[in-house]
Amino acid sequence: MNQETPQLQQPQPSLLQLRHLKKSYGGVQALDDVSFDLPAGQLLALLGPNGAGKSTCFNIINGQTRADAGEVLLAGRNIAGLSPRQIWGLGVGRTFQVATTFGSMTVLENVLTALLSHQRKSWHLWRPAATAAVYAAARDEAMLLLGEVGMAEQAGRASSALAYGDVKRLELAMALAHRPRLLLMDEPTAGMATAERHALMALTRRLVDERELAVLFTEHSMDVVFAFADHMVVLARGKQIASGDGETIRRDPLVQQVYFGSGKTFAAAGDL
Repeated sequence: MNQETPQLQQPQPSLLQLRHLKKSYGGVQALDDVSFDLPAGQLLALLGPNGAGKSTCFNIINGQTRADAGEVLLAGRNIAGLSPRQIWGLGVGRTFQVATTFGSMTVLENVLTALLSHQRKSWHLWRPAATAAVYAAARDEAMLLLGEVGMAEQAGRASSALAYGDVKRLELAMALAHRPRLLLMDEPTAGMATAERHALMALTRRLVDERELAVLFTEHSMDVVFAFADHMVVLARGKQIASGDGETIRRDPLVQQVYFGSGKTFAAAGDL
């Protein structure tokens, strides 16, 4: 009796794969052969002193900057060179160091605006009779998103009246409105107190687990990084100098010298 040889299942590639990224500005090498992977369901911290190349890396991933060389693979597709809108449409969201919400709108209206953008509808198309069902569905979805980030009770408040930590949670709800597969978070806890920082990242951790999101974030608060990151990549002056889990990064002598020490070896003006 013939027995069929069992087929070995091929491992799925990581959701985000950076391969040999390079970018220079004049004589400054902002990124020099940077490569790393980010699977779905993980938080990866991109670390480095000012001038390390973190912002350049983020801007290449979401299409604001074109790499000189290399690939950005999203679920195996090279998205390098696509526009930010195209990349957004493929499921890449982003939050910024300075939160971007509409201060003149309520919390609920901010999320509704993000949902309508995802659905390619606009406010002026809403008519009470013709679109009551559409509005009700969008409002329900917006309230669910606000519930996920703990902001449902503040739906009717003006976003301009929110505490800074709540603004950050609102921005996260808006980023989730288009159901991203990959979320880029640029200094998500900047300007927040310790308790607020940990609360926001605990929320992010829960969303990553529940939604199988992949999150790439930059962060200068090491308590947040070591508490929540699954993996870390350290850059210094455009070069990738280390990667690994928290213990690996803590023990790396070059990281200690460059990042946890004085940082003078790679001193530069501004974060490229």
